[in-house]
Amino acid sequence: MGATDEPPGRALRTPRAAGAAGILSALLLGTVVVLVHAAIPDHPTDAGAWLADGSSRDSLNVALQLVPFAGIFFLWFMGAVRDYVGVAEDKFFATLFFGSGVLYLAVIFVLAAAVGGLLALAGSASSAQLRMWEYGRHLTLVLLSSYSTRIAAVFVLSATTLCHRLGMLPRWLTWSGYAVAVVLLFVVSTDAWFALVFPLWVLVVSARVLRVALRPTTQPE
Repeated sequence: MGATDEPPGRALRTPRAAGAAGILSALLLGTVVVLVHAAIPDHPTDAGAWLADGSSRDSLNVALQLVPFAGIFFLWFMGAVRDYVGVAEDKFFATLFFGSGVLYLAVIFVLAAAVGGLLALAGSASSAQLRMWEYGRHLTLVLLSSYSTRIAAVFVLSATTLCHRLGMLPRWLTWSGYAVAVVLLFVVSTDAWFALVFPLWVLVVSARVLRVALRPTTQPE
């Protein structure tokens, strides 16, 4: 019957949209990282000037607006990778992949809440609010440069291993994934800008998934 042909057609359409969403997620996540790092001062002694100046707060406002969309598109990216892998999964690494992806999103949304707290303190420089600002600044930077990057490292490591065991990634992309995981685990603590390697990895993998999805297939007669 005609109903039996519907699931394969639906399976062909899903990776294309999800792969494109992964590219959008990578661009938005990279933008958020750049805006937050550029807007928040490295030294707590700059709190007074930051609270009095609105330019940095505008950057954080933009980052705050982008986070929900980055999270939604990242979920689509996770779906694209799972669809790309198919049913022949390594259950251990599949669980790590799914769990670390969801946990990464949770940390990113907590980060957004911390950024919102910083913005709520804008416009006043009392001693109590300066102390609260320092707490919010420290929380934001720790979430962005420590917790989110370590969780992202687990996500990259599990996704790379899962796809590599199934022969779904070229050798160069496999080794690049492991290198990205090492950078996120150990190097980001020395230079927070290295956190941008995660959105870059998402961008490359999404482009790979989208390319495979768009590749013409021949169906047997």
